[in-house]
Amino acid sequence: MSTRSTYGRHENTELPQEVVVAIQRILELDPENQNDPLDVLSNEFNPLDMLNQLFPDEASLSQLETVQARLSQNERDLQGEIDKLKEELIRDQDPNRMQMIQEMISDLLGQMSRIREKATESEAVVRDITKDIQALDLAKKNLILSMTTLKRLQMLVNALTQLEDQAKEKRYGDVSQTLAAVKQISASFKPYTSVHRINQVWRRVQQIQGEIRTQLEAEFDVFYLQDPAKPSKPAQIIDACAVADVLGHDVRRHLIDRYVTLELKEYRRIFRATDEAGHLDNISRRYAWFRRVLGTHELELGRLFPSEWKVGWALFTKFVAITRDDIVALLSKAGSSLTIKALLEALRQTTEFESSMAKKWLTPLNEILEASSPSSSATIQSMSSAFEPHLGVFVDAQDKALADMLATHRAPGSKAKPRTSLDTTPRDSVSTDADAATPQTVLSSSTELFYFYGQSLEQCAKLSTGQTLFDLCMVHKKWLRRYAEDILAPQSKRPTPQTRRSMDSRFDIADLQQAALFINTADYCQTTALELEENIKEKIQDDFKERVTLQAERDLFMIVISVSITTLLRELEAACEGAFTTMSRMSWEKLNQVTGQSSYVDDLARAVESFCDIIKPLIEQKKYLRNFFDKACSLVLTKFTNAAVKSRPLREIGGEQLLIDLGVVKSFLIRLPGEAVVTQGYTRSLTKSTTRLEALLKVIVTPVDPPEGFILNYTLLIGDASFSNFQKILDLKGTPKTGQNSLLDSFLTITSTKTDLDSTSFLSALDMDPPLTLGATFGSPGSSRVTLPLSTTPGIGSDSIFGSLGSPPLSGPPTGSSTDGSTSRGLEPGQKREVFDIRRFVTFGLRRSETLPTS
Repeated sequence: MSTRSTYGRHENTELPQEVVVAIQRILELDPENQNDPLDVLSNEFNPLDMLNQLFPDEASLSQLETVQARLSQNERDLQGEIDKLKEELIRDQDPNRMQMIQEMISDLLGQMSRIREKATESEAVVRDITKDIQALDLAKKNLILSMTTLKRLQMLVNALTQLEDQAKEKRYGDVSQTLAAVKQISASFKPYTSVHRINQVWRRVQQIQGEIRTQLEAEFDVFYLQDPAKPSKPAQIIDACAVADVLGHDVRRHLIDRYVTLELKEYRRIFRATDEAGHLDNISRRYAWFRRVLGTHELELGRLFPSEWKVGWALFTKFVAITRDDIVALLSKAGSSLTIKALLEALRQTTEFESSMAKKWLTPLNEILEASSPSSSATIQSMSSAFEPHLGVFVDAQDKALADMLATHRAPGSKAKPRTSLDTTPRDSVSTDADAATPQTVLSSSTELFYFYGQSLEQCAKLSTGQTLFDLCMVHKKWLRRYAEDILAPQSKRPTPQTRRSMDSRFDIADLQQAALFINTADYCQTTALELEENIKEKIQDDFKERVTLQAERDLFMIVISVSITTLLRELEAACEGAFTTMSRMSWEKLNQVTGQSSYVDDLARAVESFCDIIKPLIEQKKYLRNFFDKACSLVLTKFTNAAVKSRPLREIGGEQLLIDLGVVKSFLIRLPGEAVVTQGYTRSLTKSTTRLEALLKVIVTPVDPPEGFILNYTLLIGDASFSNFQKILDLKGTPKTGQNSLLDSFLTITSTKTDLDSTSFLSALDMDPPLTLGATFGSPGSSRVTLPLSTTPGIGSDSIFGSLGSPPLSGPPTGSSTDGSTSRGLEPGQKREVFDIRRFVTFGLRRSETLPTS
């Protein structure tokens, strides 16, 4: 026992790796070649494995004494080694020995100090010996440098003399080469300008460069203003350009600026702002004049300039700077008298001219202006940017055009006519005869709106992609909101007339068509608004991209969709009211036996199925159909529950009859959406709701005698220990008040011992005095950034089947997304909706020619 406990205490003891390595080094153990398991320094040693190795079978137990003797001998040998190591350790730790080691270390340090001193003395001796050699090496180095410098100075002087002769003879081809050599050689003499002779040569180099520059400027002036009788030699001008490149960029820049100034001198005279030619309505004459000048330049003088000089770019940039200043002055002078027609025409011609120049040189306009702008000033801006501050009149014109377009639709008392060809437009561009019977339509006003948006966006993007385009986006936001709030929302929120009798299950098909029409129109608007937002972001400048959003307007269209679905549900509720009224008036306590499904179930099924058969082809997007059926299912089951509560007492026979009726209702609700629309979520929700209602009815069917069995069945089916919920069951069964007290006492006694029961269940939300109609608050049909309340009438709680009408499960993917995570924006897979494809609107009959007002 003691051995085992000792082993247990040391079993988990783990030696540090450093200690193990040190022991192996001292004992001269090789961990790779360990034949004896007892020599292994590891925590994995197991004495049982060792014993099994020594005594593999019963016969080996006869060798017990031999093994014991061998182990004892090993123990003695190990003890001897331990004693020997202890003696060595004591000897090594002897103070006299340590003192001797310290003395040896001191002697070693002294020897190292003496060696260092001798090395220093040797270095001094060697330095003294090689002193003369080092002096000679330095003299040789200086001599070579002096000879090289003098040789370069001689070369520089000869090159200067040669350069003077070449400049006098105007041999610019040779001048460019010689001047480049002179500049390269003279650069090496810059550190020696303190030497008088070199300073003289340095000043002479600068003087000759100045003389050559003056000579070049005179040469180019003659070339620019050449006399036809004495034309310049093209080869000489080409060589002179090479000399200008050698002199430096500032010389080249000066020569180009001089040429550009002379070329545009006549432009300043002809197109003065005070003359008729300089007016804004004659701006095309400016561009025509420049094209002629540029063509002459390219055919004549421009061919002599090197291509890398980009003289054409410089000529264009200077023209842009002058013209832009004139345009700014003209626009400021015009003020309020400026007409939008004249403004847009001038801007159109300007942008076309700038685009043609960029296309001519295959370079973006901003790069041309940046490359040719003077380095000392900011980059010259484009001419079209001068119109930017005055484009507010264009945005105002779009605002006014939109107001006129939607004025008839916003007029008080105007009503949408969902089934006329003038007011509705098919979403698809191609239709067949079969589709013509049940077209899926949207309001034509919505397609007109986005068609106009497409035209104005494309037009504005050609004029400006900055502040003006952002202002136009704000106008688009404004009228999208107005369209949702003033056109769609008032129509979708019209109260349903309650003039039908309670037993009348008929409904107005026109109301259903109009609600479906608003759903399709609002879906088209919110989907196309997203595409409009993306289109604007593609065209607008980066500074405005983050500020462009139409999410708030898309949320308004989602509200319209939700309100329209609510309208459909109210119509459905009214259509089912006759059947549920019959159900609520049933005298279940008078039934003696179950006779199959009740007659009101057939009426209910016919009303719901005929209603949904009309709705299915009218709503285009399946996700909204799924949402409608989710809520319709909750509506029917909630009305069924409320009617059952109103018709109490139910008794056992009545509960059995209701179970049969509930099964029939469940079967036609499962078939109601159809295979193309039904989802697993719809089926799960329906099954969950009916299962709870079945549990309620099964408890009602259970006899109250014996009480223990009745209460046990309640706890198994309902699963709570709520006193009030149990009393609801008794009231539904019609249990007399005299018998309820004993049952309630038994209920309290039995449930007090069942700690696993909950305090509430789905019965907690059961209203024993339900309202006549369900003015419920339905959720948004698709996911949106905000929760969209659709009714201010309070509904029933949403924690059970009796309040599930307030929050049914959403079916299908969220608005604007698909089940695989891709953005489909409410389209079927494989389809793509183009926002501003004009061919798409041809089939809508929207051939609309918009003319902008002239003032």
